[in-house]
This record gives sequence, structure tokens and C-alpha cells, in this order.
Amino acid sequence: MKQYFSLLNSLFHFYYEGFCNMSDWGRKVWVIIIIKLFIMFVILKIFFFQDFLYKNYHTDKERSEHVLNQLTNSSDNHDRKH
Repeated sequence: MKQYFSLLNSLFHFYYEGFCNMSDWGRKVWVIIIIKLFIMFVILKIFFFQDFLYKNYHTDKERSEHVLNQLTNSSDNHDRKH
């Protein structure tokens, strides 16, 4: 366990020192990248990728049947289109 915390501490200091020694331009680019990742993974998930299965199906069995039907039906439909 001590090795795990030592590894995490080393990684943290590696990236922290790298960020501190970075130019102003590099810092601005990383801030933009972090903001874009936040928007992509948090904001878009909340508004556009809501949990369809948990809203529309109450049990795990119903969810799994729906997914199985979608996978098998979509492959049948895909084959028919070609």
C-alpha cells in the first residue's frame, strides 16, 4: 500500500512540476483542453445522453431483453438494407 501512495505522489509531482515549468501559452492550451473535456463528458452527458434504459425499463431483465432485441433486430435490419 505504501508503494501505491509513493507512486501516486511521484506521478503528482511529475505533472505538477511539468505544469509549473510550462510556458504561459502551454498553460492556456491545457486550460482550454480541460474545459473542453469537462463540457464533453459532463455537460453533454447531462443534457443529451440521459439514461434511457433506467427511465423506460424497471428491471434488469427488461433492460437486457431490450438491448438483446435491439442488437439482433438492428443486425437483421442492417443485412436487409444491403
